[in-house]
Amino acid sequence: MKIAVVGATGLVGRKMLQVLEERNIKPTEFYPVASSKSIGKTINFYGKDYKIIGLNDLTSKNIDVALFSAGSKASKEWAPILAKNGTFVIDNSSAWRMEHGIPLVVPTINAQTITKNTKIIANPNCSTIQMVMILNPIHKKYGIKRIVISTYQSVTGTGKKAVEQLEAEIRGVNVDSKAYPYQIFNNCLPHCDVFLGNDYTKEEMKLVNETQKILNDYSIKITATAVRVPVTGGHSESVNIETIKSFEIGEVKSILANTKGVILYDEPLKNKYPMPIIANGKDEVFVGRVRRDYSVKNGLNLWIVADNLRKGAATNAVEILEYLINTKMV
Repeated sequence: MKIAVVGATGLVGRKMLQVLEERNIKPTEFYPVASSKSIGKTINFYGKDYKIIGLNDLTSKNIDVALFSAGSKASKEWAPILAKNGTFVIDNSSAWRMEHGIPLVVPTINAQTITKNTKIIANPNCSTIQMVMILNPIHKKYGIKRIVISTYQSVTGTGKKAVEQLEAEIRGVNVDSKAYPYQIFNNCLPHCDVFLGNDYTKEEMKLVNETQKILNDYSIKITATAVRVPVTGGHSESVNIETIKSFEIGEVKSILANTKGVILYDEPLKNKYPMPIIANGKDEVFVGRVRRDYSVKNGLNLWIVADNLRKGAATNAVEILEYLINTKMV
């Protein structure tokens, strides 16, 4: 099996390499791909140094699977070229997520949407992945009518430049090039991604549109506010749900506790609730503060936390690869 990681030097790309090693996925041939400034440099994978190549050099390699985390522009241009050559492209950008006929996949929820002919597979947004892991079993049991979301998102979701900005601000050092229009240290920015014509940000609309597509239910009403916070360990979300059917809190907790990839971390009287410092470095999605919302009929409050670089990006992409391997599509 020939594998390429496109964007191998970025935060998510490096995490993909780490997760591939942890899960003992050993390609017969491996190609790290990055931008022109990194071509010719080396990157370590399974204890061996590999020379970084460019996307132009990749098309002749007959790759089986390419894990993309190099931004929408590169994905839009190169994913169709590789797919035409028979390569499965697992794309971490937003380029293909809402495209008709392109599966948007969280493997434990909707891996069955992948076929041998769906060569481009979209990896959902980090904040969406962790949320739908919790919503899916609730929706299956009770039906979800409406969702109100507030996120508290790590600077790692923006990338290396944002991490460098936060670290510099903590040290009291000025940086010439900033990822955000304001300082992030000791601050919260209600501004994730770019603002759209409807006054929502792109990140907020991803939560709306991607959730409906993954759960395959466009009747669910969803609204979101996405906030960037000075944290590096993971994304947190306050999620308020209104279900169609009535529920018992004990049953909801039992369902979540028995959902693959989810950890119910919910003993508030013992100060036990999910936090980024608990989720950091782990692949599971943590859920706690599970409680009834008494202001509406069938209201439910949840607090959801996950490592956005792992389950929110790299791990989910590698789990898609594992599905391709296990179903013998590659």
